[in-house]
Amino acid sequence: MQRLPTVRQLQYLSALRKFNHFGNAAKNCFVSQSAFSTAIKELENQLDISLVDRTNRSVVFTPAGKIIESQARRALSSIEELVDLAKSVSEPFSGIMRVGIIPTIAPYLLPRLLPALKTFYPNLRLFIREGQSQSIYEQLILGELDLVVYAQPYSMPHVESTALSEDRFHFAYNRETGRDLQLKNNGDIDFNALDAESLLLLEDGHCLREHALASCNLKDKNHVSQFSANTLQTLVQMVNSDLGVTILPDMAMDYLALDKTSIKTQALAKKYHRTIALAWREGSSRDEEFNSIADTMRQAIN
Repeated sequence: MQRLPTVRQLQYLSALRKFNHFGNAAKNCFVSQSAFSTAIKELENQLDISLVDRTNRSVVFTPAGKIIESQARRALSSIEELVDLAKSVSEPFSGIMRVGIIPTIAPYLLPRLLPALKTFYPNLRLFIREGQSQSIYEQLILGELDLVVYAQPYSMPHVESTALSEDRFHFAYNRETGRDLQLKNNGDIDFNALDAESLLLLEDGHCLREHALASCNLKDKNHVSQFSANTLQTLVQMVNSDLGVTILPDMAMDYLALDKTSIKTQALAKKYHRTIALAWREGSSRDEEFNSIADTMRQAIN
């Protein structure tokens, strides 16, 4: 029978790729550096391939090592799913659940979501990781997260997803300078009438930026300011300083302390919105459990 790598060896290899340092990776795995190094060397001998190039100061994965490590993470993810399946059968809604959530949702929904989840699933231990959409998606696929809360539209192949709520947009401007645009009766607005470089948005990488741009239907991107922000709070301060106008999501309106600023907002038509959704890996054994959690989240939000 062919001798297979052990789970521990795969865990060590994944840790080494994460830290790119034998000492730090060994410390993270709670073993001595010599034991860690021996395990990696044994794995290389077993596979008859060089996984890493070692120097005094750094660790460089070989091309083959990168491929093997990537597959190791997938194998570890499958093993973790096996354990999760056993737990869910014997005791559903218990144990650890790792949830990724994007930063333009986390501060505004978590105060409502976490108490509801704790009430309905008291034996579930939630670990929250905040990150941009692409980052949490990659972690989900690699098995480092169980669920992600994100905003659609956003392409996430090989996941199951379900909508939680719609989050409508508001137009925000500095009331003291009167740089507002007149809304039509249906809440529509012509963003192409904005001044050049006056539309302030979040930095590239935030899906809210793309959602806002798609909603604006701009014919000329010169309306978008060259300056951007990393948080909605910073956007608010920029608008308050009359550096331009912006679009804010409805869920954030009660948290941004706009009453303490010179900002005026106008609700936009229903078509200007994003959809908040929950996603998990396609074919997950915990599909029923995740759908139940989605129902609880939906009730807490709406």
